[in-house]
Amino acid sequence: MERWFELRARGSDLRTEVVAGITTFLTMAYIIALNPLVLSGAGMPVAGVAAATCIAAGIASILMGLIANCPLALAPGMGLNAYFTYTVVAQMHVPWQTALGCVFLSGVAFLLLTAMGVSQLIVAAIPRPLMAAVAGGIGLFIAFIGLRDAGLVIASSGTTVTLGDLHAAPALVALLGLLLIAALMAWRVKGAILISIVVASLAAWALGLIKSGPQEWDGAAMTATAFKLDIGNAMGLKGGGGAALVEIFFVFLFVDLLDNVGTLVAVTKRAGLVKEDGTIPGLNRILLADSLATMLGAVAGTSTVTSYIESAAGVAAGGRTGLASVVTGLLFLLAIFAAPLVGSIPAAATAPALILVGGMMMAPLSEIDWHDPEIAVPAFLALITIPLTFSIANGLAFGITSYALLQLLRGKARKADWLLYLLAILFIVRFAYLTEA
Repeated sequence: MERWFELRARGSDLRTEVVAGITTFLTMAYIIALNPLVLSGAGMPVAGVAAATCIAAGIASILMGLIANCPLALAPGMGLNAYFTYTVVAQMHVPWQTALGCVFLSGVAFLLLTAMGVSQLIVAAIPRPLMAAVAGGIGLFIAFIGLRDAGLVIASSGTTVTLGDLHAAPALVALLGLLLIAALMAWRVKGAILISIVVASLAAWALGLIKSGPQEWDGAAMTATAFKLDIGNAMGLKGGGGAALVEIFFVFLFVDLLDNVGTLVAVTKRAGLVKEDGTIPGLNRILLADSLATMLGAVAGTSTVTSYIESAAGVAAGGRTGLASVVTGLLFLLAIFAAPLVGSIPAAATAPALILVGGMMMAPLSEIDWHDPEIAVPAFLALITIPLTFSIANGLAFGITSYALLQLLRGKARKADWLLYLLAILFIVRFAYLTEA
């Protein structure tokens, strides 16, 4: 173990890595309840998604530890699961089996692009402020879904949205959960989100919102989404045709890239693994593990698997090697036995977690220079169009296109930025296609 993970060389030991792995698991275990909640909106069975979430997160985190020796844990990404449900399935009317096929293909592309070194070029082409704006926009998207699920925000014919009935039981449960998460976070309690979901679920049970108890362990139910991906149909979608496939494929791939690299930079910096010249040792192996995780997740029956910023909690606890990720992965695999409990958790109990997770994704917005219009305008367009159009693709399109056009109008276009302008042209073509449709 010492030879494989280089514990002494990185200033760590077995006990520290185990504690770090447990800490990371506690901070991200909420995904076991939240991911099935979101994907159930796509018609996917809750028990099957819960089991798939545990399997994908478990094996992916173990792979990251063994292949890349990095204290980075993975699980189905918040934001991408919302895009999967509310855009691909709900708006574009793509069957969830076909959507899983698109996720798998995006993982294959991620693997190939990483092997050819193109992944790094794509990420380098996107200005950091736009990456930060997209992260913030996804956070607003998730928070809005949480507010809606809690009944705190409802539809209105006069104002589009308005405040819900705060006297209703679901809203009261959600407000209790929201207050509890905020307090526990303020007290720096590890596992604050998970504790809040449990307490809010108990409150929901007391108020009669839970009509039935936990499901019995059922192997068929646990594997209801496994191996259900439809790759054949994903390669030739009906209705939207090739254009629809390109958009879905591109968003899954692109957001996974941005999310993974942004998380990777933050966690490795915190762990002291970044070299003086800014390079990250083993970057290709890390991206390789992430691409394999995406394919694995699609086969298991869940949306895109990506790196989690909650890994920073494990790093803060002393984690410096991939052994911490292995421990986190093993705990996720053990959590499969708790999957039947997920089906009995009401949306009101998990909605506060969505709201707070979305709020935590606002942090990167501080990287944006809001006083510089050349940066602020594209960043704002990306930030605001994601939640208001219910589409991460639209946010990416508006942000990248407006940034490229402003650079051209200001006479600041450079040959080195050719990939950025190519992306902008592709997005303009996309807008033209949407207009005709």
